[in-house]
Amino acid sequence: MRYKIALIRGGGIGPEQSEATLTVISKVEEILGLDLEIIEAEAGDRCLAERGKPLPEDTVEILRESHACLKGPVGETAADVIVKIRQLFDLYANVRPAKSLPGAPALRPDVDLVVVRENTEGLYKGYEYEVDDAAIGLRVITKRGSERIARYAFELALKRKRKVIAVHKANVMRLTCGLFAKTCREISKEYPEVSFSEMYVDAAAMNLIRSPQDFDVIVTTNMFGDILSDEAAQVVGGLGLAPSGNIGEGFAVFEPVHGCAPDIAGKNIANPVSMILSASMMFEWLGSKNGDEKSLTASRLLAEAVEEALRRGISTPDLGGSESTTSFGGKVAEILAEISEKT
Repeated sequence: MRYKIALIRGGGIGPEQSEATLTVISKVEEILGLDLEIIEAEAGDRCLAERGKPLPEDTVEILRESHACLKGPVGETAADVIVKIRQLFDLYANVRPAKSLPGAPALRPDVDLVVVRENTEGLYKGYEYEVDDAAIGLRVITKRGSERIARYAFELALKRKRKVIAVHKANVMRLTCGLFAKTCREISKEYPEVSFSEMYVDAAAMNLIRSPQDFDVIVTTNMFGDILSDEAAQVVGGLGLAPSGNIGEGFAVFEPVHGCAPDIAGKNIANPVSMILSASMMFEWLGSKNGDEKSLTASRLLAEAVEEALRRGISTPDLGGSESTTSFGGKVAEILAEISEKT
């Protein structure tokens, strides 16, 4: 099957990460005979400066005509780019894995969890108002939104360790978090083979530090998920290792969790692992959605090649290594070829 992949390189370190990731994608495409059409699209701070819009309509059209999007970090216009894309394409599930990797400064070597964050509701809806000297933000939680994110989490758990923890603050926000928690309980009854429990968000933040190995799938609301997933990324070594997917029914955008790091932009020292692993997530999604074994194999090979590179001590300066962004991508591509020959 031929896949059209939109590529938004973004700003800051985004173009460097994108280039390293394209090197790896090109290698897996060559090895497996994948048929990919990479279509460049503009968005972000530079796009705003040059074209007057951070997310122009031609970019939106490219996304509409693509099977998936791989996106770099964009900078100060993130709310005008990725948040808008989530709303436009109803990308309701933000999936952020956190896994201990070889050579990374994780708190423990056995962490393997996923934060499943509702991606279209909550405070991030942007319903904010000023009334006299007060600023007011509306937190919108719906039954439908809660049902579908809970069901996504349980379906994911079936492929993993079969544990779901719903994180909320229903003891304080009794209506909004109350609806979310109640809905998660209802959906849990459809999945008797999955262990279900609940945790207040402050306790979850503490336990992510104290016993991160006990978590499997965390399902939570928009802002809580944003915060907890960054914490989870640090638990396993930092945001430079953190991929994510924004997933809807028929379209998805995959991107690093972190920002565009303008302080190191152009120095060719940024860690591209977060974007390479985002590409791995993209292939897994495409493969699962389309019953495509080649894409599933591509996902596995990318993840294995990254882990093997780190196991060999190949890393960028943030992990104590000496590789550039470019050279790391090249060496991951070489390792990918080695792995494919053995399988």
